[in-house]
Amino acid sequence: MINVENHAYLFVHFIHENESRADLEQVYFSVSQDGIRWETLNDRKPVLTSKLGEQGVRDPFIVRSPIDHKFYIIGTDLSMHFRKDWDEVQRSGSQHIVVWESTDLITWSERLIKVGPETAGCVWAPEAIYDKETDDFLVFWASRENFGADKQKIFYSKTKDFKNFTKPKRYIERNNHIIDTTIIEEDGKYYRFSKDETVKSITVEVSDSLLGEFTTLETNLKDLIGVEGPACFKLKEGNKWCLLLDHYEIEKKYIPYYTTDLQSAQFTRSNDDLDIPVNSKHGGVMSITIDEYNALVKAYGGSSI
Repeated sequence: MINVENHAYLFVHFIHENESRADLEQVYFSVSQDGIRWETLNDRKPVLTSKLGEQGVRDPFIVRSPIDHKFYIIGTDLSMHFRKDWDEVQRSGSQHIVVWESTDLITWSERLIKVGPETAGCVWAPEAIYDKETDDFLVFWASRENFGADKQKIFYSKTKDFKNFTKPKRYIERNNHIIDTTIIEEDGKYYRFSKDETVKSITVEVSDSLLGEFTTLETNLKDLIGVEGPACFKLKEGNKWCLLLDHYEIEKKYIPYYTTDLQSAQFTRSNDDLDIPVNSKHGGVMSITIDEYNALVKAYGGSSI
């Protein structure tokens, strides 16, 4: 376990620019000592470049496994630089996720895993959370069935090793399109953030179990329109949670929001933008030890602690 009073953060993400380049839709590493000020490693170039499938990756997410003590990064098998057409990829996009595996955050192996339903038009924004009740991971993502004809729903599968996955099942289905789900655990409760793709805002739910019934919380995030890619993590100072939201419609960048009470679902926008030197897009944040932080800096360049 990581000492919560003495740790740092790793943010895996991809990049948005006005131009189209193949290297933007790959995995970038940014690190932080406080979760507020970030440094992008490897001279602001990708740390991981997908050579499989669509040869691009979006929406990377990282987890530390208590089962085999490895790190896993999963992401969307997609390159819009090559594909170009959003409508087309929803009908015939990849049914796979990209999986990277590592024991040290430095050396990684890559594989493609098919997780989507047989008629899925796409498998987008996969994330994972450890399920304490069953000692495995719940992996979830957004898909449109019938090759893009149906609305976006959230599906899930279970795995222990990110190689063998159970048959996909529906996880969230609503009247509206739902994408970009992320889940965090605090004090035995699971908080689930999702993007209502019809309204273009964020919903918040809570449950005592990952596969139990979730209760919708009344949140002020519903008033934010044109946001996506939620990423939530706990800051090590001030008993405060940070929720990153990608304001893709107008500001076109991540903006932090804070709360000291997840159950309230009330978030306050930061007075400052995300302090990061690149235009980061949809990713995930994981706590790392000081030794892991320094190892990343040594491998890819940056400021050590």
